Amino acid sequence: MRIVYMLTSLGIGGAERLTLALAERMRERGHAVVLLTLRPRLKKEWPTSLPVFRLGVRKNPLSVLAAFFRARRYLHDLRPDIIHSHGFHASIFARPLKPLVPVPAIVATIHNVYEGGRLRMLAYRFTDPLCDRITAVSQAVADRFIALKAISARKCTVIPNAIDIAEFTPDRSRRVQTRAALGAHADFIWLAAGRIAPAKDHSNLLRAFAGLRASQPGTQLWIAGEGTDAQRNSLQSLAALLGVNGSVQWLGLRHDMPALLDAADAFVLSSAWEGMPLALAEAMAMEKPVVATDAGGVGELVGETGILVPPHSPEQLARAMCSVMIKDEEARQAQGRAARQRIEQNFSMESRAADYEAFYTGLRRPVA
Repeated sequence: MRIVYMLTSLGIGGAERLTLALAERMRERGHAVVLLTLRPRLKKEWPTSLPVFRLGVRKNPLSVLAAFFRARRYLHDLRPDIIHSHGFHASIFARPLKPLVPVPAIVATIHNVYEGGRLRMLAYRFTDPLCDRITAVSQAVADRFIALKAISARKCTVIPNAIDIAEFTPDRSRRVQTRAALGAHADFIWLAAGRIAPAKDHSNLLRAFAGLRASQPGTQLWIAGEGTDAQRNSLQSLAALLGVNGSVQWLGLRHDMPALLDAADAFVLSSAWEGMPLALAEAMAMEKPVVATDAGGVGELVGETGILVPPHSPEQLARAMCSVMIKDEEARQAQGRAARQRIEQNFSMESRAADYEAFYTGLRRPVA
């Protein structure tokens, strides 16, 4: 098959990373794969050896229109079997191409329970007839978008996120080296990873950590992720106000997540809303005890292997983090092993690529 994966950009994000991993697996399975991005090349992008066609969309209507006709010409010559869009902007851009390009099927993946307000949901709804199938990364995502009437239930299939298990395998020597390099000492290290944005609710995390430090002073919080200067400065001011700035490390954008997860003792997710977070799956694969807010598809990912608390509740998040810390080492290791086993059995990228390959093949049959 000739498959085009359409994204807004290859910027550093979970949805982009997942799409690249899927595209690379499809190439390994013998399919011809192309990445098509709406935006020009960014300063910071996920690396890939796949061919990339960039439309160079800027924030003005003429640029969007010109990019649309560039995409039409390119896809008309390429004649793909599948156009698979990811995220709101790519999906809304791809759908009007359906009557203009000889493509048997257009697929859209929704990555989060929240992809914008009422106008975006109306855009999804009105363009739904131009989309052949929709995949959602969790049942929670599917249920919300169906309830909002943004998508058609009969077209929607849940295909959960997945990760490369081989990349996320614990390494004891790497743990020792990374802890020494980052000054962990004998402290208990909590790691949080994800872009600094409202969805991740880092203010909830900082308030929970301040409450935790009151009873567990021998702990540090490491936060890996990039955001704007204003977002970071605001959170650092909050950490100072809470009296925990000296115990929080702001690691910024990192490309060594397996090493950071090795060094950490546990992983925490404080999100207000989610789809199915890859960083949490990676922590589970690295055998880390996890504490997370029960947002979006988090519960579907964690199952019984971690502790879930409601979003926006720093008190409950702090209590859950404390409950992990007071366990003995053997109990935490057992929890971590159970988490990895769950990822191996349900969320491996190899099995997910096979799921998508079968899904694409099934698109040749009409919707019932």
